[in-house]
Amino acid sequence: MKRIFDVVLSSVGLLLLAIPLLILICAVRLRLGTPVFFRQVRPGLHGKPFQILKFRTMTDARGPDGELLPDPDRLTKFGAFLRSTSLDELPELWNVLKGDMSLVGPRPLLMEYLPLYSPEQARRHDVPPGITGLAQISGRNAISWEEKFRLDVWYVDHVSVWLDIVILWRTVSKVLARDGISAAGEFSAPRFRGDKQGAPDVGCRVKP
Repeated sequence: MKRIFDVVLSSVGLLLLAIPLLILICAVRLRLGTPVFFRQVRPGLHGKPFQILKFRTMTDARGPDGELLPDPDRLTKFGAFLRSTSLDELPELWNVLKGDMSLVGPRPLLMEYLPLYSPEQARRHDVPPGITGLAQISGRNAISWEEKFRLDVWYVDHVSVWLDIVILWRTVSKVLARDGISAAGEFSAPRFRGDKQGAPDVGCRVKP
């Protein structure tokens, strides 16, 4: 049922958003150049690698040494707008349609994080990664890694189409409010460097 739900909604979303997506493609091309899309390998279901698709939000500006400038220096106002409104995530609907991702699930993080998870945290990969998830509606980048993983594992243990509907509904209000875009004092979120305290408690609750 979850896969059918994903296919139907992602197909409808891509059809309804075809013109806005085309406008965004042109805007990104004019303001940030090519390539229009940001592609990166991320871990999917059971940690299997896949290529995530987003709109690019940063330039390729480099310093005198030829190295890319730090992320904050390459993020334009237009790119910041795409991020704060989550418009940069819209191409992931294609990942959902292909089966790489789900509409709702733990966010796909970096491949380099895989060996850093505790066994409990690694359970977040027991379901497909999502465009949005329980952690995203509960604080996004403003909450700790421990809390994010606690919420991810709780979702894995309680996954259902009804829960997905609740999370999608709450995602709309969070996006409109632009909550939790970055952690305090961070560009987005601090890097995950491993859990030194052991597996987190997963006894959280969701109220529809």
